[in-house]
Amino acid sequence: MNITITPHLLRGEVNVIPSKSQAHRLLICAAFADSPTQLVCSETNQDIEATVSCLRALGAQIDATDSGYTVMPIRKAPECAVLDCNESGSTLRFMLPIVGALGVDGTFLMKGRLASRPLSPLWEEMERMGCSLCRPTQNTLRCTGKLKSGDYAIDGSVSSQFITGLMFAHSLMKDCSLTVTGKLESKPYIDLTNAALALFPSNRSPGYLTVEGDWSNGAFWLTANALGSELTIRGLDTDSLQGDRAVLDVLKQLNEGIPTVSAADIPDLVPILSVAAAAKQGAVFTNIQRLRLKESDRVASVIALLEALGGSAAATGDTLTVSPARFTGGTVDSCNDHRIAMAAAIAATVSTGPVTILGAEAVKKSYPQFWAEYRRLGGKYE
Repeated sequence: MNITITPHLLRGEVNVIPSKSQAHRLLICAAFADSPTQLVCSETNQDIEATVSCLRALGAQIDATDSGYTVMPIRKAPECAVLDCNESGSTLRFMLPIVGALGVDGTFLMKGRLASRPLSPLWEEMERMGCSLCRPTQNTLRCTGKLKSGDYAIDGSVSSQFITGLMFAHSLMKDCSLTVTGKLESKPYIDLTNAALALFPSNRSPGYLTVEGDWSNGAFWLTANALGSELTIRGLDTDSLQGDRAVLDVLKQLNEGIPTVSAADIPDLVPILSVAAAAKQGAVFTNIQRLRLKESDRVASVIALLEALGGSAAATGDTLTVSPARFTGGTVDSCNDHRIAMAAAIAATVSTGPVTILGAEAVKKSYPQFWAEYRRLGGKYE
């Protein structure tokens, strides 16, 4: 789907969608609880549905309701299972150690760039602790064997999702410890995992939970406001453990001309913050290397986005430098990346000419209703 946006500021009220990060975690905890859980999650997306599909493959009964999901826990895992992760990195990296802990012969299906995204050092640690992993085809991964109890260690510099996956696995096992070596990236996501597990002490279900609002996607509307739109944004908890809550502070810094922003704990915010930086006084984003391993190479796709709209940016090593610019419109390739598509849409609100987005349907990964909301708030596109 390609769309062309006529520049226009946005106005109105927005109810922020539920947190994808928290939804993954609560669904997994609920699937291994001692009794059913009612999960309030007012909207879903492709990534959340991938986790739901994988948990069903392992024996959970998960029914969609008007308000979210009813999760009936897994009572007996199957000997073999096929788990369709679609394009969700979180789903694959969380479910792989879980399958290992259960001793299920699991075949994981992967689409898009997921098959090329890294699994090392999780792969090596799981094999060291009792599992065998292989790639039967380019888009499949098979895990056999069973993880054993003991002392686990993993480098924290590649992905916090590896750590979360092992934490979930260990919650199903006995006598395990986990040591994180190296530099821990995206620690707030580990905090989210600890908080989710704490809601299910000894795997006891709390019965009823509500998924909180998503700061990652709320960041697009917050940035629209920073660029001149007038939106009332509801559903964001300022006390949230979500790392992307930092968007408030970073937008303030960009407005004040503070030039350096670390992306270490907020990699998902870089596309939209780059738009904000270009529209303000520019910025230098450090610790960007992991952005190359996302749904797109987000270093390259952010640079391409800004240059397509009349801006300028350059990457050197672990640094992305965004120059101040006036967006003049142009054609942006989403690179099948939801955050690039949405960032381009917000940039279009302050462009002097039309903005065409190629592959605009990429938003389905995290925010299927984004374009409907954009239009409801005054966005003009065809």
